[in-house]
Amino acid sequence: MFAAAVVAEVKAMACEPPEDREVPQSRWSAADLAAQAKAEGLVEAVSRSTVQRWLDADAIRPWRYRSWIFPRDPDFAAKAGRVLDLYQRIWDGAELEDDEYVLSTDEKSQLQILSRRHPGLPPAPGRPGRVEFEYERHGTVAYLAAYDVHRAHLMGRVEPTTGIAPFTALVNQVMTAEPYASARRVYWIADNGSSHRGQASIDRMAAAWPDAVLVHLPVHASWLNQVEVAFPVIQRKVIKPTDIGDSGALAARLLAFQDRYNTTARPFDWKFTRAKLNDLCRRIDARRGGAAIPAAA
Repeated sequence: MFAAAVVAEVKAMACEPPEDREVPQSRWSAADLAAQAKAEGLVEAVSRSTVQRWLDADAIRPWRYRSWIFPRDPDFAAKAGRVLDLYQRIWDGAELEDDEYVLSTDEKSQLQILSRRHPGLPPAPGRPGRVEFEYERHGTVAYLAAYDVHRAHLMGRVEPTTGIAPFTALVNQVMTAEPYASARRVYWIADNGSSHRGQASIDRMAAAWPDAVLVHLPVHASWLNQVEVAFPVIQRKVIKPTDIGDSGALAARLLAFQDRYNTTARPFDWKFTRAKLNDLCRRIDARRGGAAIPAAA
């Protein structure tokens, strides 16, 4: 048996960077913690599995990590709040009319066209499907999409690359189709990628389509873009594993899946609201100790 103080000390150690104890590592493992506890004289000996049980009791996983980024957009809360309002069918404090639509848009670039050197094998009892490791490259394509947030409708096109011209083609494709062609207003939510960045992109869309409004997300906030929820579905069901020999075949598969997706799709159960945004901003302020991020009005 180990004293409670020893267990608590090892758990505290697991929550500290190894460098704080002059250990030349970036993360701890259970075995590392067991060895360090012995080196520091906390115990004469302790097994890796024992340390693992101690950590499991408090769900401490020092070998795991997640990447994140502090918002650096000075208008982060205001921009994010506008987008969250649109998801709730609100713009400038007023509810949207029935003939106003909200689209979330982005691109999946550099989709590789790969053909396997040997045919794959389908799944069988007791055996997963097999995919040949070696492949031949046949270039890349880009999939550009607009997702109607409230109708759960995905519209897209496949282009050789991304850019202003391909994005303009997507906008034209959508805005000439119903119900958007007859809409009172169509709000396009986009990140700050080069295809649709800055005031110039807002002016360009307004000039071509007076009823379209381009709404930019804050910098580094693509996680607020609902189409980014649809993209992993496409990646998992259409792209991986890839065994396609030409761009036309991949484009046909993407567009066919898009039609299939639209037959059963339902709006995402989006739960990140203005209240949660303001709570996030408060927590970020507390962690970085700098100037406060203004709360979303």
